[in-house]
Amino acid sequence: MAKSEQTAIEVGGHEIKVTNLDKVMYPETGTTKGDVIDYYRQVAPWFVAHASRRPATRKRWVNGVGTADEPRDAFFHKNLDPASTPDWVATVSLEHRHRASTYPLVDDEATLIWLAQLASLEIHVPQWKVGPRGGHQNPDRMILDLDPGEGAGIAECIEVAHLCKELLDGMKLTSVPVTSGSKGIHLYAGLDGKHTAAQVTEVAKAFAEALEKEHPDLVVSNMRKDVRGGRVLIDWSENNGNKTAVAPYSLRGRDHPYVAVPREWNELTASLEQLTPTQVLERLASIGDPMQVLLDKDERVSRTAKDRLTKYRSMRDQAKTPEPVPEASPVAGEGHSFVIQEHHASRLHYDFRLERDGVLVSWAVPKGPPDDPKENHLAVMTEDHPLEYGSFEGTIPQGQYGGGEVKIWDAGTYECEKWRDDKEVIAVLHGRPDGGLGGEPAKFAIIHTKMGGDDKNWLMHRMELEPADSQAATGTSDSTTDQKLPRFEAMLASVGSVDDLGTRDWVFETKWDGYRAIAEVTGGQASLRSRNGKDFTRTYPELAELGSLLDGHTAVLDGEIVALDEDGRSNFGSLQNHGAGGSKAHYMVFDLLYLDGESLLRTPYSERRKGLEALTLDGEYIHVPVTLGSDAEAALKVSKDLKLEGVIAKTIDGVYQQGKRAGTWLKIKNQRMQEVIVVGWKPGAGSRANTIGSLLLAVNGDDGLTYVGRVGTGFNAKQLAEIKKRLERLERKTPALDDVPRADAKDAKWVRPSEVGEVTFGEWTVTDRLRHPAWRGWRPDKNPQDVVREDG
Repeated sequence: MAKSEQTAIEVGGHEIKVTNLDKVMYPETGTTKGDVIDYYRQVAPWFVAHASRRPATRKRWVNGVGTADEPRDAFFHKNLDPASTPDWVATVSLEHRHRASTYPLVDDEATLIWLAQLASLEIHVPQWKVGPRGGHQNPDRMILDLDPGEGAGIAECIEVAHLCKELLDGMKLTSVPVTSGSKGIHLYAGLDGKHTAAQVTEVAKAFAEALEKEHPDLVVSNMRKDVRGGRVLIDWSENNGNKTAVAPYSLRGRDHPYVAVPREWNELTASLEQLTPTQVLERLASIGDPMQVLLDKDERVSRTAKDRLTKYRSMRDQAKTPEPVPEASPVAGEGHSFVIQEHHASRLHYDFRLERDGVLVSWAVPKGPPDDPKENHLAVMTEDHPLEYGSFEGTIPQGQYGGGEVKIWDAGTYECEKWRDDKEVIAVLHGRPDGGLGGEPAKFAIIHTKMGGDDKNWLMHRMELEPADSQAATGTSDSTTDQKLPRFEAMLASVGSVDDLGTRDWVFETKWDGYRAIAEVTGGQASLRSRNGKDFTRTYPELAELGSLLDGHTAVLDGEIVALDEDGRSNFGSLQNHGAGGSKAHYMVFDLLYLDGESLLRTPYSERRKGLEALTLDGEYIHVPVTLGSDAEAALKVSKDLKLEGVIAKTIDGVYQQGKRAGTWLKIKNQRMQEVIVVGWKPGAGSRANTIGSLLLAVNGDDGLTYVGRVGTGFNAKQLAEIKKRLERLERKTPALDDVPRADAKDAKWVRPSEVGEVTFGEWTVTDRLRHPAWRGWRPDKNPQDVVREDG
């Protein structure tokens, strides 16, 4: 079923009709309505814990939030329409001055998903709850909204937040900071419920006024905008019984899908940044909910509560089984892998698993997949399995759940023709050439029949292939060299340190200093493209050698295009001058994603590495560099001794998560670097009188471009001339951002924010500026919209 059509999902025993799942709600990031619903499904346990029994006001963006240049207005909804509200949604009627309004109570996951289906991106709640008879209870928390005025920013908010904490600690009130997903910070303090909203409001007002008196240059308690310049408003008024604030874990209707996220106090440093839904879910899985200290113990949510792998974990003891038992919650993705495992448990059966929403949806098939359309086989649905199980082979000890030998019978990718939760799945499987399916595509329907009255029982049916199905696996030709290759996106590494390595097994590779590129080889011809789709094939003609080295194979590889100095180190400056003075490019291949009809995305890193090394790619310009081993200390020492940029740490059992920044790849740098967007330049003086003195730099922040300082070193005369020529073509009359200090803006020439460069620097200042930056060069392989602050 196409995503734009209406379909139904079951949530908490309720059927919810969802529509237009492919509608883009956040154009800047391509985030769809389906992504929004998926986020709210995964964050529901924590969202509900903090929002339940609180009347919910909704801000709806029916057609998306628009862009920074053309934002769209939201519809602010308080009153529910009884005709369109499901009868299972808990509601409360509240009297206002002129009329009564009916509000939803987000007491369960189903209600939250129903609101998300209505494009309610933001959900706001008061600081009090509804009692069992529908009346106001006294507030159970106080909120202080720290809102920076013009000329102030997050650094000033952090300073004020710590001042607030000192006072709140003195009042013996436990407090939790929440980055609002917008400009400021919300502070929540837990209350005992003995005081009215009016009394709490008076306390909050006195609190703000006291801090203003002590710190008049930093804090303001007056709501008037004309007195807030350069200071932080402590908005105490949101404690009024008639007011609301954005709920913890709610999305924000800004140009980027940032979230209102509870934080630890030690996170409030100069490196603080707003978080995306994916980052929020990852931190909930790893550190839990910092705001749970304000909840009663029976309201708190464990890190894995309602996680789709909770049941899987409960059935396994990681100390006793070789099976993967990940602690982290699964994160939904777009993968379509499958695996069929031959399982010699108490009775032989075949485990049939399809990747869906970050897990392997699984059935046990006693007789195995049918090979005749005239036969139907029983398929018993089992618990969801982690994606890591897709590469698992081994012996589960007797006495453990599923004890016996597990072997992969076939594996690969599938095309989903239909997926109706709890009803029917139709998929075309494309397995391995030597797999149990015979190397040919196979189409199966799995239908929920509940045979014998057992809800776990499904029926598996082999379907006849349509001509289009068989062609999808092999292209339009039987020739391997004519095969159409799948399009893969590069997996990204997270910024990390040695402290992040934990107890997992890692392998360390050189961090190359060049342009990341995916290579596709078919018919003896190679093409290379950057992460943002830029075609590098003609730019670096010497890398055509890859096609001849892999002649007879079809392959997709991942690597880095670099220029080498006389000591064999990658030199980014030389790559900038490719083609001048005999400089040549080299392609350092470090991963194998696809080979001769088989996707290797779900294959562990160690196996992909063996496959890559077996190809013996050793040419004049094509190389498979050796790893730096599995000892972190030794690898980092070698990297520093050789004056390399750093290392990339990769877990040996990690799968390739295309298009994602994952914790199974860590980028550990020897020096700090930052991608930047050039937004302007200042004319030089003295020896630079006729050229550029410095470049004005920015990165993307929560409210658009954020100024991060200027760079005036690291250039040579040739680069200065090239940069000036490039930027003169991009001139504009006004700056593309608002927060450039007056001294830096004086005499500046403004340009369109379309060019990405890179600098080295010492550290971030408390005002979020680059300290001692030096220019490294342009980054034509990067998109401006992807440039954000890197803290590593």
